Amino acid sequence: MSSRDPRGMRVLVTGASGTFGRAICTRLDELGARVVGLDVAPRVNDPVEVLPCDLTDDSAVAAAVAEAIELLGGLDLLVNNAGIGGPAPAELPPGAEVRRQLDINLLGAWRVTSACVDALVASRGRIVMLSSRMAVMQLPLAAAYGASKRALVAYADALRLEIGTHVGVTCVYPSAVRSPIHDSTAAAGLSLEGMSRYEPLDGVVRAVLRAALSRRRHRDLPTTFRGAVEFFLARHFPALTDRIVARTLAGRVRSGAFQGADLAAGVVTRHGDAR
Repeated sequence: MSSRDPRGMRVLVTGASGTFGRAICTRLDELGARVVGLDVAPRVNDPVEVLPCDLTDDSAVAAAVAEAIELLGGLDLLVNNAGIGGPAPAELPPGAEVRRQLDINLLGAWRVTSACVDALVASRGRIVMLSSRMAVMQLPLAAAYGASKRALVAYADALRLEIGTHVGVTCVYPSAVRSPIHDSTAAAGLSLEGMSRYEPLDGVVRAVLRAALSRRRHRDLPTTFRGAVEFFLARHFPALTDRIVARTLAGRVRSGAFQGADLAAGVVTRHGDAR
């Protein structure tokens, strides 16, 4: 099946200065698309023009999106890539870290998208949401990230029903990719090394391009074959994937992976009591 021509395509990418964003912007730019990015901290060596924007600020988002659309002369593709992670056990009260992840990962995408809807409807464009495998298969000790990504998919589903007559809406589901998003979790002693198998960044970029350029409007796109299998199992056999994750977590606890991590104290104690 032939693909849509990316040359001259007007593209807005959020989180454009981060690991995923830079790779996505670079590839689209190489293919001849006209790309503008948004990021809270643009870099001097960004591959495309990146406008500073705090996605938690309603007025800042509206102004930055308007500026980007004016620079591009319209909009054909929005890639909602911006996202953060961090330690957030589900058993603990939701604090600033939880609110920060929900505000950026879910509400940030919502703010940007709503500001882009008119331009995308006019161009019969596309929206790509960078979700996560954790939207369908939750991992422990990172409840805020999983909740924000599952909610992002629910938002995308509602959006598709509302504007799907004119705009394609695709969710892309990366698994684990090595990037600074994991640093704060590791610093808290809650590293999930061993809970996931890392995948290459190129797979994420390819999935985004497939969502953007395929003539078919895709609904959901995992980024690897393994990811597709996990996605299928999590959707259709959730009790099975729960058992797999729980068994892996138990092994991590027994290995001492969370020893001394205050946020994991409850998990460690309960696994000790269960022996």
